[in-house]
Amino acid sequence: MGSPQRRKRDRDEQGRARNARPRDGLGRPLPYDAAGTERQPEGIERTPEESLSEGQRLLDAGKPFHAHEVFEDAWKLSEGPERLMWRGLAQFAVGMTHAARGNRTGAIKLLQRGADGIEPYAADPPHGIDIAGLVSWTRQTVGDVDTSIDSPLELSVPRLTSH
Repeated sequence: MGSPQRRKRDRDEQGRARNARPRDGLGRPLPYDAAGTERQPEGIERTPEESLSEGQRLLDAGKPFHAHEVFEDAWKLSEGPERLMWRGLAQFAVGMTHAARGNRTGAIKLLQRGADGIEPYAADPPHGIDIAGLVSWTRQTVGDVDTSIDSPLELSVPRLTSH
């Protein structure tokens, strides 16, 4: 018996693995022939202010997975001391994605990881980011979540910046 045919890995022009499967609005992969939600373009260089504005717009629109991709670009393209802050914001958005998908345990873990990642920046918050407010929102939000329920977790959308 032969092995089942495997689909070749999707690759971009540089040969990096890129999953070309369509995605739903929360980033879950769909069958290749399904109509999906348009994805955020990857590798976009934005100013910190543009990243925060676009991330907030996407969170407000109920697209935390897309916001995650914006923050992931900022993280991956950053080389300075703020690199880990952008990673924390990306994790924060992934936590919100898990909440919307109904994965409460994953939501709690990623929201906490995101808050832990940005908390060191609280003493001197860059770009007007409301670090203390985001950390406080996370601690209050995850503190009383019932993880025995397998349904989407309705979260308010916090403000990323204090302006």
